[in-house]
Amino acid sequence: MKPIKQKKTFAHVKSDAKLARQTVIIEAAERVFAVKPFNKVSIRDIAKEAGISHASIYRYFPDQQSLFVEAFIQGVGEIGITLEKLIDNEKTPDILKVSDAYVTYLMDNDQYFRMMTHFMLDGSMSAEKIEKLNAAERRIIGQFDRMFQKMKKPEPVRHLSHAFFAALNGVLITFRNYRGRTTEAVRQHMLNISQVIARSFSNT
Repeated sequence: MKPIKQKKTFAHVKSDAKLARQTVIIEAAERVFAVKPFNKVSIRDIAKEAGISHASIYRYFPDQQSLFVEAFIQGVGEIGITLEKLIDNEKTPDILKVSDAYVTYLMDNDQYFRMMTHFMLDGSMSAEKIEKLNAAERRIIGQFDRMFQKMKKPEPVRHLSHAFFAALNGVLITFRNYRGRTTEAVRQHMLNISQVIARSFSNT
């Protein structure tokens, strides 16, 4: 007897097609962000990269900010996977490796860091967008929770995770445009500072 196939209607097909097109647009946005500063990117830039008209993007995203939020969430998902692997692969996670991975990702993907700081400071966002961003942030902080729990830090560990998250972001805010140093020297300085932070949390 043949297994019964899962029911699929035209509504499902339309929904799948919409999601596929949204994914194409988000991936196009990420490619544009990789070569152009986040705050200089326009919907027209993304539409051109995606091979669709400027007006067509608004069929899938109601405004530019919505598209940027979805692109940011996808980027956060990538660093979340990296952190998860580092934490899962060790009985006692190496906090130095975790801090290096987090800071390195945001140095290598500066567009996501710019988006993060922009969204944190933007007071005009809708409640729905804020909740999406908060959920993305909680996923990262949740990984830090797991790290501190495996390090046998006393509960509740959430305050440690919040402090660690804020401290590493602070390194990037403070030193990413460190004047008078080469790009490589700035990168190394930020990694050095993040390791100082990681060691202090390890000893807390």
